[in-house]
Amino acid sequence: MRTVAIIPARYAATRLPGKVLVDIAGKPMVQHVYERAAATPGVDEVLVATDDQRIADAVAAFGGQARMTSPEHTTGTDRLAEVARDLAADLVVNVQGDEPLIAPASIQIALEPFRHDPNVVMSTLRERLVDPGDLQDPNCVKVVVDTDDWALYFTRAPIPYIRNADAGASRWRHLGLYVYRRDFLLTYAALAPTPLQLAEGLEQLRALEHGYRIKCPLTPHPAIGVDTPADLERVRRMLAE
Repeated sequence: MRTVAIIPARYAATRLPGKVLVDIAGKPMVQHVYERAAATPGVDEVLVATDDQRIADAVAAFGGQARMTSPEHTTGTDRLAEVARDLAADLVVNVQGDEPLIAPASIQIALEPFRHDPNVVMSTLRERLVDPGDLQDPNCVKVVVDTDDWALYFTRAPIPYIRNADAGASRWRHLGLYVYRRDFLLTYAALAPTPLQLAEGLEQLRALEHGYRIKCPLTPHPAIGVDTPADLERVRRMLAE
């Protein structure tokens, strides 16, 4: 299956404007993401989808490919769908532009369900929730899954509630990397917003509320999103080491 990774990148980030272009170890952050996506076995092409010429110019400067998109998009999914309409691809990977340490192995894990099940139309990732503080943090999205790794619900709330500690229930943190069948991505982007999606501020709930299933395999490779100056300094230290 021809697989294209797309990095949606906008300049006007709320908490850290221009973050995809900040310097990390001598490269703009988006270049780190681009190179890791390109290093993933099974990914045939990598593109950056942006509405900002500064980002497009930075991508061209390191030899990458950028596609200009409408400035009217409110979500990364809409930006992806605009690019995907003109792509010859079977699978589209949504790689967040603010995760410069994303492991190529994690992208492979998200792709794997499509190799074995023609009924999978969308996948994402989860990792074990280790820090107790993350449980109460609404910026840390939690997910619960069934026994076959299908997502049951995504939320900013602390779930599941552990009434019986011996039950063996695990807590999972959601990682915002997605893979779609191209045709489904175009369908998904056209779906009407849903009540739970709007209440939680989590776009993936739109798919669940419309009756679609999302595969959510476990990755052992932690990802660190850069949302604040503190996150940025942490990533810089890790890459320096």
